[in-house]
Amino acid sequence: MPEERKTFGQRIREYFPISRRDSLLTVGILVLATAVCTPLRLAGTTPGFAFPVFVLATLLISRLTDGYFHGIVAAILGVICVNFAFTYPFLAFDFTIDGYPLTFLTLLTVSIFTSALTTKMKKWESLRAEAEKERMRSNLLRSISHDIRTPLTSIIGSASAILDNPDLPKEQQREMLENVREEGQWLIRVVENLLSITRMGGETELVKDEEVAEEILGFAARAFRKRFPGIAITVRAPEELLMVPMDPILIGQVLNNLLENAVIHGRTTTAVRLSVTREGENARFSVADNGQGIPKDVLPRLFDGTLKHNETTKGDGKRNMGLGLSVCRAIVRAHGGHLNARNLEQGAEFCFTLPLTKEESA
Repeated sequence: MPEERKTFGQRIREYFPISRRDSLLTVGILVLATAVCTPLRLAGTTPGFAFPVFVLATLLISRLTDGYFHGIVAAILGVICVNFAFTYPFLAFDFTIDGYPLTFLTLLTVSIFTSALTTKMKKWESLRAEAEKERMRSNLLRSISHDIRTPLTSIIGSASAILDNPDLPKEQQREMLENVREEGQWLIRVVENLLSITRMGGETELVKDEEVAEEILGFAARAFRKRFPGIAITVRAPEELLMVPMDPILIGQVLNNLLENAVIHGRTTTAVRLSVTREGENARFSVADNGQGIPKDVLPRLFDGTLKHNETTKGDGKRNMGLGLSVCRAIVRAHGGHLNARNLEQGAEFCFTLPLTKEESA
């Protein structure tokens, strides 16, 4: 929302937000500061010991909470606490003590400056995340602008040849129609990738539900067998029921892309292994093939969407491996996971992890 369109109330809520988490954090840090100062007072420590402790507490609260509200409240409560509990006469208010206004102003200044710095840092991080999304979308659109022309030209050419030459041999017509079907299937994958990016766009967060990992693998394997009936696929899952928070449509898209790449860019692939295992607090999904592997010079740029056509599968200029993989990485990152690839003794393996708890994936 543009700054000039915000109402006064919206600006107040933006700069002075109140949340249960931040309130509990504020109370906890102030209680901790009080707990640290109490034994020091009982031990007869030199007066003034509490001030730096509450300055630090105010600094932490201002840094770890959103907006200015909790930092300012911490500054006020800190001054009151220092005056009442840790300044002579103890357990009594005395607002005539020398330096009291300076103490209050110091804590308030620390709170405001730290809150302002924190707010700017969070806005900068948000802008950086948006810039990363825009870069990914730009790379995706650039890839599609090149990738989509060749299959469309091929489809139009084959359809025109069949319509303009009705006397073409049946075998030749069948070959052209199969080519149209293949090109159409690939275009469907491109559209699915675009829909995945759209699904992750906007201000709404991903809706993640507890899904059975083995069922997600089963859906992906069935779709794979329909498209590549000549490629053997094995599915492995742990005996225990593995529940993983995810958006099943997006994770299914990731598995579909990885399985497709294993065949198309593996070139010599005859078998694929699809598996999921539990690794600590994460679920690890793996797609491994027995193909030709990944060129070493391609590995560092495999997921950024910048691969040229001639750097992927030779002789197939319309299928850019980096296109689907950049989408996969974006989806996995949105789930709080990581995606990587490596070469095996024979073939390659793509694996990604997803946190097993929603809190860790946020």
